[in-house]
Amino acid sequence: MKNMSSFKKWVSFSLAAALVITALSGCGGKAGNSGAGESAPAAGKEGAGSSPLELTVMLPIFKTNYPKDDGPVVEEIEKRTNTKIHLEWVPNASYADKFNITLASGKLPDIIYVGDVKGPSFVSAAKSGAFWEVGPYLKDFPNLSQANPVILKNSSIEGKNYGVYRGRVLGRNGIAFRKDWLDNVGLQTPETLDDFYNMLKAFKEKDPDQNGKDDTYGMVLVKWTGGWASGFDTMKLWFGAPNKWGVKDGKLVPEHEYPEYFEALKFMKKLYDEKLINSDFAVMDSAKWVDPIVNGKAGVIVDVVDVGARIDDKIHAALGKEGKDEPERHYIDVLGGVKGADGQLHTLPTSGYSGMLAIPKSTVKTEEELKQVLGFLDKLNDPDMQTLLGFGLEGTHYNLVEGGYIEPIKDTVKLESEVEGLNQMLAFIPMDQGKQVKQTPLRVKQAEVQKANEEFIVTNPAEPFISTVYSQKGQQLDNIINDARIKFIVGQIDEAGLKSAFEVWRKTGGDDLVEEMNKLYSQSNP
Repeated sequence: MKNMSSFKKWVSFSLAAALVITALSGCGGKAGNSGAGESAPAAGKEGAGSSPLELTVMLPIFKTNYPKDDGPVVEEIEKRTNTKIHLEWVPNASYADKFNITLASGKLPDIIYVGDVKGPSFVSAAKSGAFWEVGPYLKDFPNLSQANPVILKNSSIEGKNYGVYRGRVLGRNGIAFRKDWLDNVGLQTPETLDDFYNMLKAFKEKDPDQNGKDDTYGMVLVKWTGGWASGFDTMKLWFGAPNKWGVKDGKLVPEHEYPEYFEALKFMKKLYDEKLINSDFAVMDSAKWVDPIVNGKAGVIVDVVDVGARIDDKIHAALGKEGKDEPERHYIDVLGGVKGADGQLHTLPTSGYSGMLAIPKSTVKTEEELKQVLGFLDKLNDPDMQTLLGFGLEGTHYNLVEGGYIEPIKDTVKLESEVEGLNQMLAFIPMDQGKQVKQTPLRVKQAEVQKANEEFIVTNPAEPFISTVYSQKGQQLDNIINDARIKFIVGQIDEAGLKSAFEVWRKTGGDDLVEEMNKLYSQSNP
């Protein structure tokens, strides 16, 4: 039954691609709504005296209320960009299905949000020529030309960019820890691997909460999966292991075949044996990951840096109920990482993007029209436009307070119906140019740490590649590695057992995956 399900999905994706190609090759006018092709004379610039550029944009929405075409913020966007915009809002929960239906119909908007950039339907359509490859044009626009090369590579399909990525924090991962506990055990913020270990040990053995009980441990871990940062995915880099794939002698090598990866696993086993991490890590649900820190059982979490402020807020809420809270105090501190075995910092990056804004060739038919649409997306990323799409109109949706910070109005219905969701059109290239809401000192530090992390990220050289083998066997292959490393850490297998599991990985499809990935790698690095 599972094979039949996969076959049906393959047929569905193939049909979608075929219908897109048919739509592209057809003659006559546009297949969908009014778009850039009907505004060829428009320069897409303010003050040019040209007719507005007509654009239809399909985006996800997360609320039942959403901005209408004739809303005040949309009209202001149109005024500043000399456009006439029609927004096609789709509930986020059903967006993937709607995207595939729209793709198969051939009736595409001028700009369409692509949530799963590496999904089979979009990849097939992009490779068949359904979408513009925008990479060569970005240099011609003041904002889009500042796209991060790492994120461009990550969001590409085999090195080609079939849309404008929507930027997110690249250096987001790091460490959050109980600063009050660290002070209580007399230690400084850790800088090295040894410092990190000593912090965990002190949090287990030196009564960091000063309650006179042996009821705390160092770090909370969650169960691991192949495609999600789990704490270990960050920490393995401290030992010199690569990020999923490394390069040796010009060839891609999977991370678990590096000796540094094994050193990281031995470190994790040491933490487990000494009870410095939770014994139930292999089954802990990520939804409950922060609870041991909030409840005063664990002192460290290796996750996204911004988890720190969320934990701090929960600690404040819990203490507030007991009347013991100090509103201005932060119980949590954050850092990007610790220096590894080589004395250097190594941080795990995110992909750096959340979907992309793609431009179909069936509606935006010429290079001139493409440049107009890109000009529109570029304009949206001016500082004042990022503020407009993010917060609305000053005096209507927000007020400026001391320091030039934004204070949104309290009318959430008005904000939902006139503002929220419009930032889905923002590429954030460059990121966060507009005005911001005033943040707590901890949140300010988090942003600083995330920015500093970008200098030390370890990229995945195989990120742009689409693997047929992995699409078919990826979950099975990941499970082999996940199960083996968990069993090694808890002592169910030794080093020989670990290597045996890695051999099973090879024979189950790993060899085919390595061969395919290296073929793609050699093609992109001739």
